[in-house]
Amino acid sequence: MPKLFDIKFPGECKTLPEGFWSAVDVWVKKPHVVNKRLCGVKETESKAVGREALLFLLEDPQPVLSFISSRLSPAQTHDKEKPWSSSVRTFIPKVNRYGTHLHKEVILKDFDRQQVTFLPFEEDSEGKVSLKRGNIYQFQLLHQEDCEEWALELHVLASDEWFSDGVAYPNLPWLSTDLLPKLVRWATECKSSEFKSTLSLLPVEKYSVMYQQLKEKYKAMVKVWPEVTDPEKFVYEDVAIATYLLVLWAEERAEKSLSARQSFVDLGCGNGLLVHILANEGHPGKGIDVRKRKIWDMYGTQTVLEEKAITPSESFLFPVTDWLIGNHSDELTPWIPVIAARSSYSCRYFVLPCCFFDFYAKYQRRQCKKSQYKEYIDFIAEVSQVSGFSTEEDCLRIPSTKRVCLVGQSRNYQLSDEAEAERRRAHYIQSRQPSSGATVQRSDIGNGVDCCHGKRDTDRSPDSSWGEGFQPRDRVETVRNCAALPRDFVDGVVLQVANVLLGMTEDDGRGSSSDWNRGGSLSVSEVAGLLEQETLLLLKNECGGLQTLLKNNHQVFRVEGGRVYIRDWRDRKSSRVDTKRKPVALGALKTRPCWFYDHHPQRCPLQAQHCAFAHGPDELRPSTRPLKKMKNDAL
Repeated sequence: MPKLFDIKFPGECKTLPEGFWSAVDVWVKKPHVVNKRLCGVKETESKAVGREALLFLLEDPQPVLSFISSRLSPAQTHDKEKPWSSSVRTFIPKVNRYGTHLHKEVILKDFDRQQVTFLPFEEDSEGKVSLKRGNIYQFQLLHQEDCEEWALELHVLASDEWFSDGVAYPNLPWLSTDLLPKLVRWATECKSSEFKSTLSLLPVEKYSVMYQQLKEKYKAMVKVWPEVTDPEKFVYEDVAIATYLLVLWAEERAEKSLSARQSFVDLGCGNGLLVHILANEGHPGKGIDVRKRKIWDMYGTQTVLEEKAITPSESFLFPVTDWLIGNHSDELTPWIPVIAARSSYSCRYFVLPCCFFDFYAKYQRRQCKKSQYKEYIDFIAEVSQVSGFSTEEDCLRIPSTKRVCLVGQSRNYQLSDEAEAERRRAHYIQSRQPSSGATVQRSDIGNGVDCCHGKRDTDRSPDSSWGEGFQPRDRVETVRNCAALPRDFVDGVVLQVANVLLGMTEDDGRGSSSDWNRGGSLSVSEVAGLLEQETLLLLKNECGGLQTLLKNNHQVFRVEGGRVYIRDWRDRKSSRVDTKRKPVALGALKTRPCWFYDHHPQRCPLQAQHCAFAHGPDELRPSTRPLKKMKNDAL
């Protein structure tokens, strides 16, 4: 097989050759991380084979077998304990364009020669297979001992016969320019994830089909989204979560021979879209949240949403509900396995943890060897196990950094042992109570409720108000993004920081000189050092603190990589405030004063006709929409 391309590994690579096989496993098991047109693959077979195992694919096997054999030295033989390792994978495209035809690959690994060969073939509905000879390719790891260098080579059997459809069969140049460098990087890093692969509990092919159907069905929600949150993120994230639950529940019905669709309650349902989708797809259920959202009125009567504060207690048990859902449920997250366990022996749960909360306070880290996120996931898994569930972990495919979910589908004890299981739960929850007088942090983030430590009742029985002391958050959401700070206060901080930046010159090593003074830069921590303690204490009560205030004033500042700069609206990169926002509407122009015109020693670098802000009171116009929606563009 002729060599098409090769890449040398940088420097001394201590991760090789093991790192090469780790990188190969990523491409074999998770090709969707680099080929975005794939949803994933299904491995249908894995075993050790010899040459004869390929004959069922080949009418004339000699060219292929000769190609594979040509890569071997005649003096080399395979160790009996290390035969050829073979697996078969079936591609699952995001959008099925193949009908009933299945696109598969036989993957041959030769551990002695450090090479892996991919033999693609197609299988029709009758089980007839045909080999795609022109698309056979191979990666081989080479080690030059004389200079201690490693290289990764790409070989193709017949490059002039290569066929590409952009999905299962990518373009040939893509293998060398995209995939090969990624294999080198993966082999060098050789990282192991703290969490499982995505969708490990589901058949990926069923998830892919249903996700495409639901995405098409509910995409119109993006256009009518009335909330201030990003519609694309929230709509498609909830579509993905709904897809996961619907496939999970369908598999459960098939496994247990159930005919009725599972019922559910979403605790801390927020915008209610997940409830709407699940109900619309035939599952009876409802959502509960402490605060009604604007979008609730758009769903219709079939979507049941209740505005109610949730308190862990006997009043919030759901004995006839099949599943409890906690989607970014914040303070309720550790309580959901407990509520499910106490609701009934058959009640199951699904939680997608986000913010880190214990039963009565913010979660406090106990280990430094794990990430904070991993430690918190392990804590919720421990709560689940103590509550009596055989807990499973999975990773969702959603546009979020918090993608790990926990699922409790079955119990780890018999129904006859319920009394003993309840004693374990009660003892564990009591052991998590903070000491008397401890300060409990409140939160205004997410869909759940706030909690605080109440009077400790060591004699409280599991059957009484076991959530006593849990204080729901206010129905009116507190704004803590610096937007409610006094205007004079904000203007004073902005002017103080800007004057320091403008006063920096090239002489101090951090400034810049030009026809218009752009000043220097400081780290956020250095900026904090400029402010009085009283100012910092006031900012500390806001989400994001000083950095949020600086970013809110994006007309003046550019915060990038933890450093603060004066924004120069002549620079296209600097003036790109938020690429996800729509361009400024004409009705929003000149509705705020130009800070540079009023405060910069050289005034605004833009002419008045090119600046979206008002140069002087004569240009100032009344605002036709909320100020937070405004954006300046270099016209």
